[in-house]
Amino acid sequence: MTPPRRIIIDTDPGQDDAVAILLALASPELEVLGITAVAGNVPLRLTERNARILCEIAGRTDIPVFAGCDAPLARPLVTAEHVHGKTGLDGPALPDPTLPLQERHAVDYLIETLRSEPAGSVTLCPLGPLTNIATMLQRAPDVAPRIREIVLMGGAYFEVGNITPTAEFNIFVDPEAAAIVFGAGVPLVVMPLDVTHKAVTDRARVARFREMGTRIGELVAEWMDFFERFDREKYGSEGAPLHDPCVIAYLLNPDLFLGRHINVEIETEGRFTTGMTVADWWRVSDRTPNALFMRDLDADGFFALLTERIARL
Repeated sequence: MTPPRRIIIDTDPGQDDAVAILLALASPELEVLGITAVAGNVPLRLTERNARILCEIAGRTDIPVFAGCDAPLARPLVTAEHVHGKTGLDGPALPDPTLPLQERHAVDYLIETLRSEPAGSVTLCPLGPLTNIATMLQRAPDVAPRIREIVLMGGAYFEVGNITPTAEFNIFVDPEAAAIVFGAGVPLVVMPLDVTHKAVTDRARVARFREMGTRIGELVAEWMDFFERFDREKYGSEGAPLHDPCVIAYLLNPDLFLGRHINVEIETEGRFTTGMTVADWWRVSDRTPNALFMRDLDADGFFALLTERIARL
C-alpha cells in the first residue's frame, strides 16, 4: 500500500479554501502535517480562526494551525470580503473555535518541518497569496531543494483576471511573493482560473451536498449558496467556481487535469498588469519552463470525487 502523501496547506479561508481543506482531511491518501494561515481573502486574525474552525468541523483537532504573515511583502493588503463576506466563511453560523492556535509563526514551522523531514517528502499546497511561502524561501533558501513539489491555486492566462482585468486575486495580492516562488526552482503545479472556472457549481451539484444529510454536507451547501451569489452576478454563471479544491483534487487524481510545462513569469511593475501571470502557453519565448500550468479539467470527475469524499466526514 502506498504511504499517504505528506502535505502542508497554506491558506486564507475562504469558502472554497474550506472545501479544499475538508477534501484533504477526508482523504486517507493525504497526511496533512499542518495548516498555515496567511492574510488574503480576509485579514490574518480571521484566516487563522477559520482554519481552526474547519479542523474542528472535520473532527481533526490533531492538526496544528499556525498564523503566518499578516501583510504582503511590499504592498498594503487587499482583501475579498465582497466575495467571501466579513468573516471569510459567511453563510452558515459557525461557533468560535476551541482548538488553540500554535505559538510558532507559520514561517518558522514551515522551515523547521522542511529541515527535519526527509528531503523530497513534503508537498506544499498554497491556496492563497504566497507571502508565507516566499518569506520562508527568503529566510531559509536551503529548504527549497527539500520541497517535493508546490501545488498552488493562482494566476490565469486565457481567463486573464478576476480582481483586475489582468490579474488573479492570489497573485495580485502579493506579486513580489509570487515572483520569488515562481523563481525558486521548486517543482510547481499551477491551478489557474483557466481550470478553476471549469469547476463550477450548479443547482444539482450543490443539492448533492445537501442530500448527504450530514452537518458537513449542509455546511458546504450553505457556503456554496453564499459564495456563488457574487459569481452569478459577475459572470452570469449558474454557480461559482470552486478554485482551491482543484489543488487537493490534483493530488488525489492528477488525471482529472490537463496542462503544459511552460514558463510563467510574474508581472510586478506593470501600470495595468501588476500581478499578471505571464504564461508562455504557446512557447514563443526562450525562457526556461518552470511550472506545470493547467488548462483543462474533467468537471464531472472533479465533483464526483468531491462529493464522495465530503460524504465521509
